[in-house]
Amino acid sequence: MSRNAPKLLARKLVRALVTLVLMVTSVFILMRCAGDPVTVLLGPDATPDMRAAYSGELGLDRPILWQYLVYLHNIVRGSLGVSYVYRQDALGVVLSHLPLTLILTGSAFTLAALTGIAGGIAAAVLPSSIIGRACTVASVVGLCVPSFFLAIVLMLVFSIQLNWLPTGGAESWRSLALPAVTMAAASSAVLARYTRVAVREALDSRYVLAAFARGIPFWRILIHHVLPNAAAPILTIAGLLIGGAVTGSTVVETVFSWPGIGNLFVTSVGNRDVPVVQAIVLLAGTAMIMTNLAVDVGYTWLDPRSKSSET
Repeated sequence: MSRNAPKLLARKLVRALVTLVLMVTSVFILMRCAGDPVTVLLGPDATPDMRAAYSGELGLDRPILWQYLVYLHNIVRGSLGVSYVYRQDALGVVLSHLPLTLILTGSAFTLAALTGIAGGIAAAVLPSSIIGRACTVASVVGLCVPSFFLAIVLMLVFSIQLNWLPTGGAESWRSLALPAVTMAAASSAVLARYTRVAVREALDSRYVLAAFARGIPFWRILIHHVLPNAAAPILTIAGLLIGGAVTGSTVVETVFSWPGIGNLFVTSVGNRDVPVVQAIVLLAGTAMIMTNLAVDVGYTWLDPRSKSSET
């Protein structure tokens, strides 16, 4: 490890901490501006005494700055507050929905990685063939079609017309198929395009031309020379996709009624359940930041030249 590595790591950690504070502050302000949670929870027929008592119980009768400082203090102590709706620890409510989101995002990303990287390699190696052109067209379609529209089309075809798969829920693996494919479509298209460009640049490099001149078989050149040098940009975009998968599952989980944290997020925003919303945002932001940190470390390991360029 170089002498500058601790400084670089400390700089990244400070940047991550600042990002988390700004993110939590933004959500706190936006949720307070969205409306009074007491009105949503008690309804319009609640008396002023009921509103005052409930506001005092939730601590909403205090000044905004006091509420914000209390929330930051609770985060430092490891507490994210009590859910207004579930009357339970907000973090516990979020963590109870997390396994299903991890199952969905893990399945979707695995499918996206297999199809996207394979399609990108095929489009780069065989650009004029039917397979290469089909992969290129499929990646463009995957980027252009919105996830909610694709979800509705898949439900119409496979659930209503063919009656093969359920339209929603999380009862079995059959319920996972449609939301996983919907989530994987856009990520697969992004991976395919980045992989095609990275592999194409590696194939046009001088060391690959020299390997061809020495008579090395193409499959060995592809495995030992092209793919390792094309891995760095692919790893970068894959890390961004993994980090954004939790928040990106919101639309898919809502359409397919998948009981994960994305669906919980939409419900909590509608109910003005501020502690749960803030817990979800904090968890998703932490996942994104840790993923980016892991990508930076992996990028440095794959391409040692990035150490000197960053220092």
